[in-house]
Amino acid sequence: MIEIPESITIAGQLNETVKGKKIIEVKAAHTPHSFAWYAGEPSAYAPIMEGKRIGTATGIGSMIEIELMGRDEKEDAYSFVVGDGTNIRYFAPEDKLPERYQTGITLEDGSSLICTVAMYGAMFLIQPETYDNPYYLVAKEKPFPGTEEFDYEYFTSLREELSGKISVKEFLATHQRIPGLGNGVLQDILLQSGMHPKHKIGMLQESDWRRMYEAVISVLGEMTALGGRDTEKTLFGETGGYQTMLSKKTYGKSCPYCGNMIQKANYLGGTVYFCPECQI
Repeated sequence: MIEIPESITIAGQLNETVKGKKIIEVKAAHTPHSFAWYAGEPSAYAPIMEGKRIGTATGIGSMIEIELMGRDEKEDAYSFVVGDGTNIRYFAPEDKLPERYQTGITLEDGSSLICTVAMYGAMFLIQPETYDNPYYLVAKEKPFPGTEEFDYEYFTSLREELSGKISVKEFLATHQRIPGLGNGVLQDILLQSGMHPKHKIGMLQESDWRRMYEAVISVLGEMTALGGRDTEKTLFGETGGYQTMLSKKTYGKSCPYCGNMIQKANYLGGTVYFCPECQI
């Protein structure tokens, strides 16, 4: 799933690879999928997108927004937004395209951007000035970890008016408090913090909050610097360079800190991995 490290990584790769190239063909809803979501009718994508050029791509939380540039400033501004759950891949002109995919974008040099959905995913063609999807708006408005605005004071302000009975997982990874910080990147953040996913925020001391904030910044920073996690894929279909400490790849192996066996449990609609010794 796309989370902060992947959205930033893939956006950077798009800017390096396809920015400025003209779109010559678009096939939206190419292969039917019950849980592939579009903004409006997919049949409207081609008439709007074809002839435009790929603009700047930006990672916004669990989404990647790709600006579409018209022939002149008088044309309406559009963006193509790839949401969490959608895989976007670059195919060179000589590469064979998959037979099944949800949206395909062919560029002037013969290369393609192919979007596929496994379980669920979104591919939205939008006008940013008027698009009112709450997830999109929150992702655009809220500061992200690693930016100047995301300081310790801002981080702790997110706990205001929350019940002390909610867990640290619920605090960090739900309700878009930190867009793009989901269940995937959460695992290593909590291990570095020394906190169990079910630990209640009402039990935290100020030193715990400081440690958790520093883990959010450092872990997400390292994941992004290394091109995403080894459980996810880049624009080119390669796994990210960050080696996860807690994930499906490390379940049942030894904790890198204490050597105890990594365990897992189902919690708040997802699988959590944890060390029973290091996380309390």
